[in-house]
Amino acid sequence: MAIGMDKKLAGMIPVFLTGLCFLLLGPTCCSSSRILVVPVDGSHWINMEVILRELHSRGHNITVLRSAKSWYIPSNSSIYTSINVPMLEDESDLDYYNKMLVDVMECRRLPTFVRTFCQQHLITSMLATGHEILARAIATMLDDPEFMKRLQDAKFDLILTDPALTIGVLLGNYLKLPMVFNVRWINNGEGHFTIAPSPVSYVPVSGSELHDQMDFLERTKNMLHYLYSLVEQHYYINPAYSDLFQRHFPPGTDLLSLQRAADIWLVRTDFVFEFPRPTMPNVVYIGGFQCKKSGPLPDELEAFMQSSGEHGVVVMSLGTIVSALPRETTEAIAAALAQLPQKVVWKFVGETPTSLGNNTMLMKWLPQKDILGHPKTRAFVAHGGTNGMYEAICHGVPVVGLPLLFDQFDNLLRLKQRGAARMVEAKSLTKEDFLEALKDVLETPSYRDNIQHLSQLHHDQPMSPMDTAIFWIEYVIRNKGAPHLQSASFSLPWYSYFCLDVCVFIMALVGAFVGVSVFICKILCCRRSRRKTKAE
Repeated sequence: MAIGMDKKLAGMIPVFLTGLCFLLLGPTCCSSSRILVVPVDGSHWINMEVILRELHSRGHNITVLRSAKSWYIPSNSSIYTSINVPMLEDESDLDYYNKMLVDVMECRRLPTFVRTFCQQHLITSMLATGHEILARAIATMLDDPEFMKRLQDAKFDLILTDPALTIGVLLGNYLKLPMVFNVRWINNGEGHFTIAPSPVSYVPVSGSELHDQMDFLERTKNMLHYLYSLVEQHYYINPAYSDLFQRHFPPGTDLLSLQRAADIWLVRTDFVFEFPRPTMPNVVYIGGFQCKKSGPLPDELEAFMQSSGEHGVVVMSLGTIVSALPRETTEAIAAALAQLPQKVVWKFVGETPTSLGNNTMLMKWLPQKDILGHPKTRAFVAHGGTNGMYEAICHGVPVVGLPLLFDQFDNLLRLKQRGAARMVEAKSLTKEDFLEALKDVLETPSYRDNIQHLSQLHHDQPMSPMDTAIFWIEYVIRNKGAPHLQSASFSLPWYSYFCLDVCVFIMALVGAFVGVSVFICKILCCRRSRRKTKAE
């Protein structure tokens, strides 16, 4: 009897385990959602893909809109379904950024106060052309009834987009989908300036190369940059979309109102890196979310790292967009690296420098996260891209910065202000200057101490940045949006936002009171004067 009972129980165990698995996995299956993703190519896609992999692992179905001529976004993927659409990359090429680098280096030869305006002027022409291309691309989509019906019939639960390109913003609003931004840059500057109060007295405008402790001249420069950004927004960017808004959106629609309608802004910054500033309830900080523990290196690279002995290794990478520096600059860098006792791993594409030393290994591709986390790594020579800066913070590696374009100057300034980086200028780079900066960072303990302190602060959080990002994406899906977190300030006219109407009203009352008081005083004085005259 007991044996039969044991057999019966044994037979029930698989059934019980199957039911338990169903109960445990049931909520995950039920929570699977349809997510439309509109990314930005290049380095932006690198961190967007990290989020998509995590969403896919949690059972969400992902559809990615990509350009047929995409640089980095593959058409076939195990984690998403892709749809080809016209985007900015269809009318631009990587060589454009190399050409722009030459112009930026010319701007860097100007006096400090004006060179940032020169650089911004270069970006203005790029923005004007870029937003015209984007407006044409989104118009092509909205004018295609079959394409729009395909998106509507998919019944997406959410749109996740990088608003550095406006296609996702306009599509999300047109389809009336809950919207989450994976954002740092938007329109013509840093996302905070669109969503949060930004006092220019201590919040540096992107591109100004300023910090949050500004003297009078620096605050003047910051204000001028802010006014310049307003001109860019209203006279170069907005006009590109005016016809599109008239044909496809309600009267009075503008680009900023559509962007501010996003439910959650996942901002790719952390205040161990960013200067403290005002924020908003629907802004969530996920800086460094792409960071993870380093993995093993390929055998050949690992052997090279180990061969460095006690001196260690210097890692150098100048990002995904600009593929080459001027030849004389490259030769100066190679000659300086050859003088180091350290081994060097250099991500490099192009003609091999003649001054390359035996201690330097050139690689077309670099497992950057893994090599930065390697115990032999002593310093990171970087162009200052956001991804690289957070990976340096994540693994506690001091930086020698060689900024080239866009936000890279501001990013390296932030690390420099915290004593974790040195900056050198590509425009006037010499072997001696570069070697001096490298030795300073390698031999001065404070650089490593400061970056490791930043790393400790970055990791000391109740939730990882990735878990935070996924929570808020799923929060918006569960609640079909998050309008309760959006500020009412965006619905106010500018004069109400700054209480100018209240100020005018109070000034009118004060003026009326003063006027009436003066009038009464005149009457009383006149009466008294008349009485005195009669008495005489």
